[in-house]
Amino acid sequence: MNLYFTAALLPSIVDDIGGAHLYAWVATGFLLAAVISSMLVARTISAMGARGAYLLGFGAFALGSAAAALSSSMELFVASRVLQGVGGGLLAGLGYAVIRSALPQALWLKAAALVSAMWGVGALVGPSLGGIFAELDAWRAAYAVLAVVAVVLGAASRSALPARVEGAERAEPLPYASLVALVLVAASFSLAPMFAPIGYDGFLIGLGVLLLLLFLVIEARARHTVLPRMTFQRGNPLKWVYLLVAALCAGVMVETYVPLFGQQLGGLSPVLAGFLGAALSLGWTGSQLFSVRFGPRLSALVMVIAPLLLAGSLVAYGMLQQGEVTGGRIILWVIALVLAGTGIGAAFPHLSVRAMGSSDDQAEGEKAAAALSTTQLISYALVSALLGVFAAGGAGDTALVAERISFGLGILTAAGVIPGIMLFLSWRRATRAEGKLK
Repeated sequence: MNLYFTAALLPSIVDDIGGAHLYAWVATGFLLAAVISSMLVARTISAMGARGAYLLGFGAFALGSAAAALSSSMELFVASRVLQGVGGGLLAGLGYAVIRSALPQALWLKAAALVSAMWGVGALVGPSLGGIFAELDAWRAAYAVLAVVAVVLGAASRSALPARVEGAERAEPLPYASLVALVLVAASFSLAPMFAPIGYDGFLIGLGVLLLLLFLVIEARARHTVLPRMTFQRGNPLKWVYLLVAALCAGVMVETYVPLFGQQLGGLSPVLAGFLGAALSLGWTGSQLFSVRFGPRLSALVMVIAPLLLAGSLVAYGMLQQGEVTGGRIILWVIALVLAGTGIGAAFPHLSVRAMGSSDDQAEGEKAAAALSTTQLISYALVSALLGVFAAGGAGDTALVAERISFGLGILTAAGVIPGIMLFLSWRRATRAEGKLK
């Protein structure tokens, strides 16, 4: 929720405290901090237990939110967003990691669907709530409310979760080389749109890709890693899980621009445009209510169908941007976005369970689950940078910008078919092997 309504509130914040030159760093600061802290989830659980880890996450998020509400300059506001990101990245990863240790395996799928649905609910509430606070000119109150909510949830986690388990494994040393490489990747992608006017965006994106490859090389060879070691084992499907998660998360990023298109092309008010931006999340959240009932074969097929449905819906949304905008066309926008979200929600819970069940070792399983959040954040960073480049190529024509962004995301998400096919084939091989054993 915080991610989405911050975008809606930023114009009001800049009008109040200035600092337009730091506009991009409001997202960049949060993202970099969240990427780092999301990679420390398994280690935080090992060191502090689930209860302590959640208290740390909610505490950092509450402090960052309170600092944002009290900021008198953009520099202080960006610093508060960094602190928010530390808590936010930790909380995002904990949502997946704690499922494995706190619940029996029979409940993993339903729990993963609920956690994934909360991303959808946050994206559903965030844009509309941000529009309301923006119209009321009450951005400070918005962050004050976030701080209070974080404190309340922190208190709830204290009573709901167990303290550190006796005999828990000692946290392994931090993978400093991987952390440095990945932070540089995020920084390169996040800075690229800022340098688009002088033509250096392509260089920074290329540099980010090279640094990402360096990160993967380090991970494959290092003793202490961010991703589970089994990610790079030959024949292990975990790598395909992460790649498909990244492709599906790429489609989510259209929501950051949909409210803008709704206002400028559809003539909608900030609140109605915010609700339009939440249409994808509506499909995402709703489809999970049904996808958790899928059997093994259908859940394997969904891995291939989901990226195709997402990509096709995004392309359809882009094709609907040209021409006169009527009430009927806005309804078609909503349908296309809901279908796109349906593709994401249908696959996501099953991907989460695949990651959690990828190892019999609890520490590696928690690490695999927590890495889902890291994968999401890295995907957001990369795609956010690319969207800035796509938008710059629209030359100020909003309809053309909408087309370029939608078609570009369609291509990126369609690439998810490859890991989807690999996951389907791995399921078939496992099923045949099980049949032979029987």
